[in-house]
Amino acid sequence: MTREEALAFLQKYLTHRNLIKHSLACEAIMGRLAQVFGEDQAEWAMAGLLHDIDYELTKGEPEKHGLLGAQLLKEAGFSEAIVLAVRAHNEMTGYQPEGRMAKALWAVDPTSGFIVACVLVHPQKSIRNVDVAFLLSRFREKGFARGAKREQILSCKALGLPLEEFLGIALGAMQEQAETLEL
Repeated sequence: MTREEALAFLQKYLTHRNLIKHSLACEAIMGRLAQVFGEDQAEWAMAGLLHDIDYELTKGEPEKHGLLGAQLLKEAGFSEAIVLAVRAHNEMTGYQPEGRMAKALWAVDPTSGFIVACVLVHPQKSIRNVDVAFLLSRFREKGFARGAKREQILSCKALGLPLEEFLGIALGAMQEQAETLEL
């Protein structure tokens, strides 16, 4: 499936604009991480793009979020690695992320939202003006962006990336997509 077909597939199930922008942000970060690790950039980006495909379908049953998505992706012929990463990105499913792609998606999911929250409180309200130092200062504030689970973001260390480097990679990837992400 091409990237354009995958985006159309996502939009068949996911309609809320902010959720789509979150998916696009995760796509960008996962693609950049694939470059860093020498992995398949298209496959990793696809995992980021499609990870929340079932979010609206499972809204009332959060423990099914990721499970239904994995099923939809498997039926559509996506790779086992993508299916497993999507299945494990929600801790409520009971599955743990295994493998580099799944572990990366686990760390990326809350990171994209954390970066968006930082942009929204930044004086210039533009991702282009945000830097890693600003992200790190906000990261230390326990009351800021509480939904962005710090321990999950810190799991970047299991990938061999210190927090500062991981946030730099994520921020750079999102900055390149500033217009698309409307940031």
